[in-house]
Amino acid sequence: MKIRLAVPVEAGECWNIRNQAIRYGCKSSYDDAVIAAWTPEKMPESYREVIVANPFFVIEGSDNRPVATGFLDLSSGSVEAVFTLPQYTGKGFGSQIIEAIKNEARERGFAQLTLSSTPNAQAFYEKHGFVLVRESIYSSALAQAELRCMEMSIKL
Repeated sequence: MKIRLAVPVEAGECWNIRNQAIRYGCKSSYDDAVIAAWTPEKMPESYREVIVANPFFVIEGSDNRPVATGFLDLSSGSVEAVFTLPQYTGKGFGSQIIEAIKNEARERGFAQLTLSSTPNAQAFYEKHGFVLVRESIYSSALAQAELRCMEMSIKL
């Protein structure tokens, strides 16, 4: 499995990974209607723009197609879109993505990273050194709901 930067043509595949990961992993945190609204099949074009504007990492599966994603939002210094296809969960790919983002952030001079985690992913981020700052509510236009989130940070 190889980690590399995504290319814009892969945006649809990355969006699919996001959706599958949310549908699989967030069942214990949000109700089905919220998850369905939050994971539409039609990808917003802004998602492709994120891949162009930021270091957006993917891990390739055996068929050279992405199976895990994550990126460093350069404008906010935040970790975003760390998702793994359900059938690849638990294989360490999310951890590899987090380490790649941390390394990228250090190389770019960031002293700290932040993120907003779903409740089900909090322990994963804590395992990687992130600490809970506060619990918050995120008003998601896509999900048409108020989402419970864990605001976290790490010093690099």
